Amino acid sequence: MTLPKFIITMDGHLRIGMVNQHKDLLKPGDQCIGGGYYHFDFISNRILLDRASYDFGKPKWHLLEVLKVPSTYRGMRIIYQYDDNYHDDFIVSDELNIEYY
Repeated sequence: MTLPKFIITMDGHLRIGMVNQHKDLLKPGDQCIGGGYYHFDFISNRILLDRASYDFGKPKWHLLEVLKVPSTYRGMRIIYQYDDNYHDDFIVSDELNIEYY
C-alpha cells in the first residue's frame, strides 16, 4: 500500500512521495539518514513531517546544514514533529538553510 513518505539523503535532499517503502525514494548512490511520513497543511502553508522510517529510522537532522527542497514547495514552512507535544517540534526551515532545486 502506498503512503505519503519522505526521506533525507546524506547530501541533504528532501524526497517525498507516495511509495510502498521508504527505500523506493532513493536514487542510485544515495545514502539515507532517516525518514518518516508527511502531510501538507495548506491552510498554514506547512509541510508536516513526523514519525520514523521502518527502513532508516528518524531523520538525523544534526548531520545537515543545508536541506535541498524541490522548488514546488518554495515558501512552505517545514516542521518535523517528534511526537504529539508541540514543544518538541523541530522547525526545519528555521534550523537549517533551505536551498530549492
